Amino acid sequence: MDKTACINNAVEDDRTGLSIPTLRRALADNLYYQQGKYTAIANKHDFYMMLAYTVRDRLLQRWLNTVQTYLKKDVRVVCYMSAEFLMGPHLGNAMLNMGVEEHFEKALKESGLTMQDLIEEEEEPGLGNGGLGRLAACYLDSLASLEIPAIGYGIRYEFGIFDQEIRDGWQVEITDKWLRYGNPWEIVRPHGAVPVHFGGYTRQYTDAMGRYRVDWVPDRTVTGVPYDTPIPGYNNNTANDLRLWKAEAPESLNLQAFNHGDYAGAVSEKIASETISKILYPNDNSSQGKKLRLEQQYFFVSCSLQDMIRIHLFEGDSLHNFHKKFAVQLNDTHPSIAIAELMRLLVDVHGIDWDEAWQITTATMAYTNHTLLPEALERWPIALFQEVLPRHLEIIYEINQRFLNHVRIRFPGDEALIARLSIIDESGERYIRMANLASVGSHSINGVAALHTELLKRHTLADFYHIAPEKFNNKTNGVTPRRWMRLANPGLSRLIDSRIGSDWVKDLSQLKRLEKHVEDPEFRNEWRTVKANNKKRLADWIQHRLDLTVDPQSLFDIQVKRIHEYKRQHLSALHIVALYNLLKENPKLDIQPRTFIFGGKAAPGYYMAKLIIKLINSIAEVVNNDPHVSQIIKVAYLPDFNVTLGQRVYPAADLSEQVSLAGKEASGTGNMKFALNGAVTIGTLDGANIEIREEAGAENFFLFGMNADEAAALRASGYNPRSFYEANHQLKAVIDILGSGHFSRGDRDLFKPLLDNLLYQDQFMVLADFASYLDAQMAVGSAFKKEEEWTRKSIYNVARMGKFSSDRSIQEYCREIWKVEPVRIELKEYSQHDAGLTVKR
Repeated sequence: MDKTACINNAVEDDRTGLSIPTLRRALADNLYYQQGKYTAIANKHDFYMMLAYTVRDRLLQRWLNTVQTYLKKDVRVVCYMSAEFLMGPHLGNAMLNMGVEEHFEKALKESGLTMQDLIEEEEEPGLGNGGLGRLAACYLDSLASLEIPAIGYGIRYEFGIFDQEIRDGWQVEITDKWLRYGNPWEIVRPHGAVPVHFGGYTRQYTDAMGRYRVDWVPDRTVTGVPYDTPIPGYNNNTANDLRLWKAEAPESLNLQAFNHGDYAGAVSEKIASETISKILYPNDNSSQGKKLRLEQQYFFVSCSLQDMIRIHLFEGDSLHNFHKKFAVQLNDTHPSIAIAELMRLLVDVHGIDWDEAWQITTATMAYTNHTLLPEALERWPIALFQEVLPRHLEIIYEINQRFLNHVRIRFPGDEALIARLSIIDESGERYIRMANLASVGSHSINGVAALHTELLKRHTLADFYHIAPEKFNNKTNGVTPRRWMRLANPGLSRLIDSRIGSDWVKDLSQLKRLEKHVEDPEFRNEWRTVKANNKKRLADWIQHRLDLTVDPQSLFDIQVKRIHEYKRQHLSALHIVALYNLLKENPKLDIQPRTFIFGGKAAPGYYMAKLIIKLINSIAEVVNNDPHVSQIIKVAYLPDFNVTLGQRVYPAADLSEQVSLAGKEASGTGNMKFALNGAVTIGTLDGANIEIREEAGAENFFLFGMNADEAAALRASGYNPRSFYEANHQLKAVIDILGSGHFSRGDRDLFKPLLDNLLYQDQFMVLADFASYLDAQMAVGSAFKKEEEWTRKSIYNVARMGKFSSDRSIQEYCREIWKVEPVRIELKEYSQHDAGLTVKR
C-alpha cells in the first residue's frame, strides 16, 4: 500500500493530519472558527489566514515537541540577539521546510483555491533594514535545519521598516502597517512579561553580610511582553523559537486622571511606553531619536536576559553555571549593552560576586562585528547614558577600570594604547564606545568575511587584536538555500534535482556535481530556459508596477541593496550616463542591450542617499523616453525592495553589481544570493566578493577597481578626485552633463551637492574607480553576446557557491564559538487513545 493510501486509511488528528480530506476539513474549520467566515462572504485575505492557521497547527506540533525535548535534555541553547529579523513571508517557507507543499496544493485545488494566490496575499513583516536582519533570518533557518537548540531574541516593532514609494523620483516613506490585519504566525505570552526599568538614580549600601551593594531606583518602568513565532527546520521535526518583545505600560490607563478630565494625561504612560517598540530604527538625527534608540536596545536585551534566567531557574539550575546552558551571540553592536545588563542581573539582583559574574558574562557572550565604517560603530553620549541607564553607566565604569588596570600591568606606560582601548572615549565630549564594550565583554570576536576580519585585526579593532588575538576569528556569512533557491527559484531547483538529486538543499557543497554537466548542450539550453522564464516573470512585474516595458532578452544588470554612498550605486548611475552619451554621439554604436535595475531604501535622515535615488530615477526618465537610446538601454527603479521582491529579482539577474569601495563592505549577502541563482558578478575585491571570486574562478567574475591596500595608499598620498575628472574625458562629459541640468529638467542645482561631493571629497573614491569600472562593463557586454560561454559562467557560479550556505556558517559557529551539538526531535504518532486532555498535578 502506498504512503498516501496509508495516510488516507489512518485515523488522523485534524490539527496535524496531512491527507487531503483531513486538510480540507481543517481548512474549513479554521475559516469558520478562527476567521468567523464562511466561503460566500470570505475574501482572499480570509482564505490566506485560513491556510496560515492550518499550516501553523502542524507547525505547533513540531514546536511544542521541540520545547519539551530541550527542557528534558541537558542542552546548551544558542540565543541570537539582533535588533533586526528580516524574516520574509512565513507561509511559503514554512510549507517548504515542513515538506507539506504538495499536500496543501492538492487540498486547496480540490477546494477551489490556488495556493500561490494565497501565498502572495501575505503581508511581509518589515522587521529589518537589510543585510543584518536578513542574515539573522537565514541563521535561524539554518539553526533549525541543523537541529541546533536556539532562540532568536529581538523587538516586535509595531511598524517595521517603512514602505517606500517613489514620487517624482524621490523616496517617500510610508508607514509599514504590517500588523493591520493580524499576524497568524505569532502567539502572545502575557504571563511571560517582564519589567524593564529606565532612569532614576542608584543607592549604595552594605548588606547584612557586610557586602557592598547597589540598588537601582528607576523613575520609569516598562513591561516587555513576549510574542513567539515558531521557525521550522528543513526536512526534520525541529521548530525553534523567535521571541520578539513588545513594550507596554504597566498600567495602560490612569483612571484618576481620566476621571478628572485629563484624557491625554490618562494615557500618556501608555503612549510613552509603547513608543519603544513602535518603529524600527527611529531617525536619530535628534536627541529624542538617540534616546529612543538606546531605550530600544536596552529594552529587548533586558527582556531577553531576564527570560533566559527565568528558563534556567525553571529547570532547577543554578546561575553559577548559566554560561554552560546559554551561548549569546551579539549580532553587531546594537545588543552589546547585554554585557552590562547581565552583570547587573547577576550582581545586583542575584547576589553573585563581581569576579564570578564577570567570568559567567564573558563565557556567555560572543560578538559579531558587521561594519568597518567608524560612524556605524555605536557611541552614546555619557550624559544620555546617565539619564537613561544610570546603574549601567556605573557598571561600565567598573568594567572599564578593571580592564584598563589589567592592560596597564601588561603594557606599562602606554597611555595612548589605554586611551584607544578604553570603553569611554575621553577625546572630547565623553562617549561610551559600544564596540569596545562588546570586545571587552565577549570571549569571541568575529568578522563576517575573510577580508573584513583581517581589516578588523589591522585597523578597526587592531588594539584588541594586539592584546587578545585568541578572541578573533572569521565566520564568512552565508544564505539559506531553502528560501533563496528552493523557494525563490523553483525552476532552477527542479533542473538541479534532475541532474544531482535533491540532497543539495541541506548540503550545498553537492552543487559542485553540476560541473560535469557544463559541457552538456542540452543542460545549458535548459539552464537558459530557466533564466529566460525568470526574466520574463520580472519583466511582467515591472510592466505591471512601473508601466515600463523592458526586453527580457536584454542583459539584466541588477543592483538591489540598501542605498548608501559606500555601496556606490552612483558609480553605476555614472556608467549609464556614459552609455547614454556614447549612444547620442553615435546612434549606430554596437552596444549590448541592457536593462539596469535598481532597488533599495535610504535611511529617512540620509539626504545624500536619497539624492542618489533621485539621480537614478532622473536618469531613467530621460533614458526611457529617448526614442533611440531606449531601444538599447532601459533603467528601472523597483520601489519598496524587500524579501518578497528579492525572491523575484535574484533569479532573474544576469549581472550582479557588487561595486562598493574595497575595504568598506563587511561581507554582503546579496552577492551570494545572486551567484546562487546564476548571476555573474561585476565587483571589487571587497567583503565576500573576494571569496566568491576565489570559489567561482577569476574567469567567471568581472573584477575592477583598487584593492583595499591600494585605496588606502591613494588616500594617504592625498587623493584628489578632481584630477581624475580632468584626466578622463569620458568621466568629465558625464559629470558635466549631470551638472548641466540635462537629467534634472534644466535644474542645475538639483544634483550639485552630489557632484560637488564627488569632485572635492569623494570619500568612497567613485571617480578613481570609474575608468576601471567602464572597462569591466565593456568586457561584460562582449561576454554576454557569447551565449554559450556566458551560460558556462552562470553554471559555474552556481556549482561553486557551496561555501556560501548559512548552514556552513552556523556549523562553524557551533563548532568554534558556541560549543553546541544537534538535538534530534521525535514526533509521536497520533493516537485517539492518548488524544484526550490529562492534567497531572
